[in-house]
Amino acid sequence: MPLPYEWVIGWRYTRAGRGARRNGFISFISAVSMLGIALGVAALIIVLSVMNGFQKEVRDRMLGVLSHVEVLSASGDALADADAVLAQVRAHPRVQAAAPFVAAQGLLARGQDMRGVVIRGIDPALEPSVTALGADLATHAFGALQPGRFGIVLGAALARSLGVVPGDAVTLVVPSGELTPAGVVPRLRQMTVVGLFDSGHYEYDATLALVHLADAQRLFRVEGPTGVRVRLDDMHAAREVAIELEARLAAELGTGIVVRDWTRANRTWFAAVQVEKRMMAIILTLIIAVAAFNLVSTLVMTVTDKRADIAILRTLGASPASVMAIFVVQGAAVGIVGTALGLALGLGVAFHIDTLVPALERLLGVHFLPQDIYLISRMPSDPQAADIVPVAIVSLLLAFVATLYPSWRASRINPAEALRYE
Repeated sequence: MPLPYEWVIGWRYTRAGRGARRNGFISFISAVSMLGIALGVAALIIVLSVMNGFQKEVRDRMLGVLSHVEVLSASGDALADADAVLAQVRAHPRVQAAAPFVAAQGLLARGQDMRGVVIRGIDPALEPSVTALGADLATHAFGALQPGRFGIVLGAALARSLGVVPGDAVTLVVPSGELTPAGVVPRLRQMTVVGLFDSGHYEYDATLALVHLADAQRLFRVEGPTGVRVRLDDMHAAREVAIELEARLAAELGTGIVVRDWTRANRTWFAAVQVEKRMMAIILTLIIAVAAFNLVSTLVMTVTDKRADIAILRTLGASPASVMAIFVVQGAAVGIVGTALGLALGLGVAFHIDTLVPALERLLGVHFLPQDIYLISRMPSDPQAADIVPVAIVSLLLAFVATLYPSWRASRINPAEALRYE
């Protein structure tokens, strides 16, 4: 079946440029518009893929330390009935594992150096089942966490700031002091560093310290765990499961229990990333819009150059709609080819960014993500169809919209006026 003549002529105009100098210039402008659309689409895909990869990388490292869901006492004290809470939590079908913990704050001192830390009391036998960090430490550090020995496992950045290595002693200053005739005196306890961890997330490596659950209860004078850490079969179901667990625990054990999922615990960070991603998408979409609306000048010049052709087509019986379709096809062809090239370039870079960026760093002699400044030291990428498909659709729509006015002007040309001076 032959193609409609509007398509054939529109495509011929798109490829025009080997004839007169004016045709060559129009073809050059058309190529620039096509290249601009391609670069805009590629840039948008690459940036969104890198932001997705960064978010995924940081999220995975966070969840290496954090659990999917935490069940806490609303008052911050020990859970009223920790065993019953554990039983109710483990009864949920989406829960894979649960472990009690104690969370508190303190100060670690070594000589003249002092750092504020988050102390987490854990059960070394259960912790590996709820976090990736626990599973890693189970092989080399948790064996030394024995109740009553007051061992402590420090983040690597925290240990460096204090200048300690495994085997050294540090002093833990507990906020709740003892009342003496001289006033309230902070309680001190000497702890032995039995291991270090490196989660890849500086915030936790510089502020988190792990001790045995029984030692934490003695240090902070609580009667039991202050919360339960929960691992699910699907981390994306954390919010739904948290709501269900909170309702179930309130019905069985009464009020006074708060259930928090990992998305709420880091709400500010994830919200900031989403805002940045949305703003970058808007900014880069404007680049595509500028390139797409270059088609307006291209088509206006083409219409001016092809006035005689348009007049001849009209005298041969072509309708205004057919003339308009010819130039819509020409502009749409530029948009389609530009979008396709942009998709190919953007996806090619996004899927191979782990090899392209190191090569570029070696070539330029720079390091784009210094590990001492950024959370991660390599450029991540995670292309997602939910981002790529809208980019392609928006690009095509902008190119199509840019063709409407010049095409409409072409359809309004009067054949007699156009042929008068030919």
